Amino acid sequence: MPIERSGPLQGVTVIELCHVMAGPTCGLMLADMGADVIKVEKLDGGDDTRRALPPDINGEPAAFMMMNRNKRGIVVDLKTDGGKHVLRRLLEKADVVTENYRKGTMEKLGLDYAALRKVNPGLIMASISGFGRTGPYADRPGFDLVAQGMSGLMSITGESPERPPVKVGAPLCDITAGLLLAMGVLAAYTHRLKTGEGQVVDTSLLEAGITHTYWQSAICFADGKPPLAMGSAHPLNAPYQAVRTKDGYINIGAANVKTWGLFIEAFGLRRLGEDERFQDNAGRMANREALIAEIETAFAPFTSAELLDKLEQAGVPAGPIFNVQEMHADPQVRARDMVPTVAHPVAGPVQTIGLPVKFSDTPGKVGAAAPTFGQHTREVLLEHGFDAAEIARLAGEKAIHVGDASTADAAD
Repeated sequence: MPIERSGPLQGVTVIELCHVMAGPTCGLMLADMGADVIKVEKLDGGDDTRRALPPDINGEPAAFMMMNRNKRGIVVDLKTDGGKHVLRRLLEKADVVTENYRKGTMEKLGLDYAALRKVNPGLIMASISGFGRTGPYADRPGFDLVAQGMSGLMSITGESPERPPVKVGAPLCDITAGLLLAMGVLAAYTHRLKTGEGQVVDTSLLEAGITHTYWQSAICFADGKPPLAMGSAHPLNAPYQAVRTKDGYINIGAANVKTWGLFIEAFGLRRLGEDERFQDNAGRMANREALIAEIETAFAPFTSAELLDKLEQAGVPAGPIFNVQEMHADPQVRARDMVPTVAHPVAGPVQTIGLPVKFSDTPGKVGAAAPTFGQHTREVLLEHGFDAAEIARLAGEKAIHVGDASTADAAD
């Protein structure tokens, strides 16, 4: 049964030669917006996240299912002549190919952009790597942790400069690189609509991390000194951080003239507004520790829920600090369809994360679970002109894997 697609990218075909997270993030964004993303997995075990266990749901790896829902999956051994032939046939008709191989791999396969462009001038090749395809580090392998360290992110994350280095809890560089690559693909596709010409789009985990240092880089360029870790506090405004309450912490953002005035009025703290240390943002930043101590003293008699209600009534930006499970249950998250459920042929009903971009006229949709191993190989090859005998021959040569028939029937 074909995947029901909706969204502005309906009719766009993407061949995904990516594994783990950064590249697959690009693919899932494009798939959620309507593109037919065909994920090509290696014969020897497939995408590495298939072995990222635990956790699993009925034996199916949760990590793989998260990153690959809404995609079709085929299994091809690109080390064989038959496998290379299959991929070339797919790329002759594709709009986009995404890849995160080591530099030079596509050239070794005979699938470099110069060769592909001769048979498909409109093809967009989107590459993602640790450090980019040019520069002195182009040959280095890259991981999110390494990119977070080299981009400066770990120097500004954590409670203080005196504590050990801390990375952002989520794989920020991986995910952001995938989002940047998707943005690049859409820009290149717009160019192709105008000219008919494809091109290469290239981004990296390092550059993804660097994009998160806008404020800190601005400070460093201006002051000549690198900003350091400040916990949850903001490097430019105060109060803008997590603050202790009677039963935990909440985040407050009373950081501009208006919200600061609303805040001190709501809590009867006019004396703070009259205190020369806190009369403007520069003073509040210079005396931030004293300011937070005053606020936490005022907050001490109240629970987080009581304070959040009071702050909302006063018009002061504030919010709770959820764990991931609490976030999943929040009514706003649910109202924005950010925790949809899809039906998996093995795992059953599986919750996933929804499309974070909404369209008024061409809404995207998370409508299909991640493919089982080789689930769509036969289907995709038939669509690309291979007949049953050719498919059987390629499977016999172990150039492809056609998946389990019973699983495919369950999916249908």
